Amino acid sequence: MGLTSIRAVSSLEQELESRLLEIRDSGLWRELRQVDSPAGPRLVLAGRPLLNLSSNDYLGLARHPELLEAAAKAVADFGAGSGASRLISGSLAPHHRLEGCLAEFKRCEAALSFSSGYSAALGTITAMLGTDDVVILDKRVHACCVDAARLSGAKLRVFAHNDLNDLEDILRWANARNPPSGPTARGHVLIVTESVFSMDGDLAPLREMVELKNRHGAWLMLDEAHALGVLGPSRRGLAEQLGVADQVDIYLGTLGKAAGAAGGFVAGSRRLVDYLVNRARSFIFSTAPVPAAAAAAEAGIRLIAGDEGARRNARLWHNVRGLADEMKARDLAANAPASAIVPLVVGDEATAVNLSARLREHGIFVPAIRFPTVARGAARLRLTATADHEPTELRNFVDVLRHLTDFP
Repeated sequence: MGLTSIRAVSSLEQELESRLLEIRDSGLWRELRQVDSPAGPRLVLAGRPLLNLSSNDYLGLARHPELLEAAAKAVADFGAGSGASRLISGSLAPHHRLEGCLAEFKRCEAALSFSSGYSAALGTITAMLGTDDVVILDKRVHACCVDAARLSGAKLRVFAHNDLNDLEDILRWANARNPPSGPTARGHVLIVTESVFSMDGDLAPLREMVELKNRHGAWLMLDEAHALGVLGPSRRGLAEQLGVADQVDIYLGTLGKAAGAAGGFVAGSRRLVDYLVNRARSFIFSTAPVPAAAAAAEAGIRLIAGDEGARRNARLWHNVRGLADEMKARDLAANAPASAIVPLVVGDEATAVNLSARLREHGIFVPAIRFPTVARGAARLRLTATADHEPTELRNFVDVLRHLTDFP
């Protein structure tokens, strides 16, 4: 290695050290923790068993025998990897079966699976929008949608969280800029929101948003990541629960939460999926997801849609409401839960990290959520009960929490 290369490496390492020190000094240091057990309500961390209140495996399907059997059979039949992108030779039967299952479950014409929810959002938004278009995001929408909106080149506008008046003001501005019809029409308007917001667990005012998008000629993309398997009479999500499922233009979802597997998907019309196959770069230029993940996800969706999904959903809600009730009974900050997410907002980043560490000393795993995942000064513990937790475990957790905190 020449002298110039040594100097370049040295300069890089110095810059990285400076940046890492800044992260540490601001109380935002993160590190990976090796978990030596399957996903579930309890985990093993550094050889120590802990109660896990941070999982998105809401229905406890990640270890379900039917998912494990489906994954193992897919490995035996199709191998460990897909070998190519979907448009080359990697479009295996498990991918097609999963997409048919998703379309049936969401009652859409078609669905398209991706390697992750992030890549699904990235591929879809950048394929749908360009420089003549406008994308309008809820302020608290997931980072994958924010990144996709920026990469699309569309004019990006953000409305205050769940603020319908602010949204309508932006829609009026967008229509004045891009008339929805007529000889001067140019560009399109896409509204992007979540049904369940991942850090607060609150719900989008979806009925009213559908009315606004219809009135102003916009499109609506709904991220149902934390609603699938949790909300709706058939567990299809918030749109089903509110009776507007047929008025959402683009569904975004994940297969790594209630479905118990991995990956993401988009569902909608047949034309939408055909267009994404031809234009979504994160789909076109990615090796196809491993067949085991697709097969496990299909098994998870089928369980959610059936009687066992209904039973597990009932247990989930029993535990979520029980957790929230216990917290309220002990004077801890908790509203009536709208979803499976129960946030405990601490505020200060260092205080949240310290509380998380003290809970771990008592055998409870709840990582602190800090900036940039949430706003500065809004650090929290994001609590998630699942169908597989025991009610006594949740009561014991609240007893420990009450002992460790001075909230409210």
